[in-house]
Amino acid sequence: MTQQKGEPKASEGGIPSNYSRLIARELDLTVSQLPSLLQGTGLGIAQFLGEDSLLTPAHQVRILRNALALSGQFEFGLRLGKRLTPATHGAIGFAASSSPDLLTALQAIQTFLPTRASIVELHLQEAEEHLECRLDFQVPLDADIERCLADTMIVVLLEFGEFVVGRPLHEAEICFTHRTPEYHAMYSDYLPGRIRFGSDKFTLKLPMALCREPNASANHENYRLALEQCESMLAELQNHKPSYQTRLKKMMLSRPPGSLSEDEAAASLFMSKRTLARKLKEENSSFRKIRDEILSRQAISYLCDSKLSIEAIAALMNYHDGANFRRAFKRWFGLSPDQYRQHAGSRHTLPPAP
Repeated sequence: MTQQKGEPKASEGGIPSNYSRLIARELDLTVSQLPSLLQGTGLGIAQFLGEDSLLTPAHQVRILRNALALSGQFEFGLRLGKRLTPATHGAIGFAASSSPDLLTALQAIQTFLPTRASIVELHLQEAEEHLECRLDFQVPLDADIERCLADTMIVVLLEFGEFVVGRPLHEAEICFTHRTPEYHAMYSDYLPGRIRFGSDKFTLKLPMALCREPNASANHENYRLALEQCESMLAELQNHKPSYQTRLKKMMLSRPPGSLSEDEAAASLFMSKRTLARKLKEENSSFRKIRDEILSRQAISYLCDSKLSIEAIAALMNYHDGANFRRAFKRWFGLSPDQYRQHAGSRHTLPPAP
């Protein structure tokens, strides 16, 4: 392919393709329209849609350039950032969300960001009573792409911050290196805090007191257990054949328990819900069957390998209350969670997961 000005050279792939699939979803593209997004990359649709495929920096930048052209919107980076919620970042999202405070969450992002987005690095530095989060791009970028990526990255960081602290970070000070864009009035719709343009460094400044506030989202020890369990179950799937069941399980395990809807799963695979149901039926499975298998395995792991209360397990698995969780558990195993735990402790034979 012809390399454009400011575009990085091709190198070993290391950027998960799911980010580009989210770009396609933000553009509301169908499978037949994907070639317009992939133009100039040399990537085929099957390779692009592969759950475990990795992109080079050159691929990622070209896809982002194509997306900007297709959207016709300079503020596309802000929109994309809103779509990249903590749940879309896999293990790094779990790790940051399970952190005891925002400082630890940002440190987790700093550590693991190279495994998800090798074109950007995060540097953290305490300066007086503030934490300075500096973002550096690791590849040469033209002005439009750099601005778009900057918009996306800052929204992503503030989304993590809001998840951990439990509210928008109005104390934030955001310093962009690009000049004031024509759509500058839209920034307040996406970003809290003070915004400056034309700065020497691309930084996010946060008060240290805010960074040390306890995680308001959930018990971080419980989230750590969830992360470990999901990583273990994902490891089991690595050698499985690339079926729709396997892809669906990986998607479910990369998000908070029970949060993936059938509509979202189908959209992520660029097909209708009816088509997904048909493909799963051909594999003698269904969305509900797979969901029950994942949730039931998680439930018995928490019951047998931890001392968490039934209410805590229900909350961790995103059930609205303990009663709903108990009804689901009884449907899976024919026993209540308390009965299952007692049987497990006494080494009685237990019913298998669905």
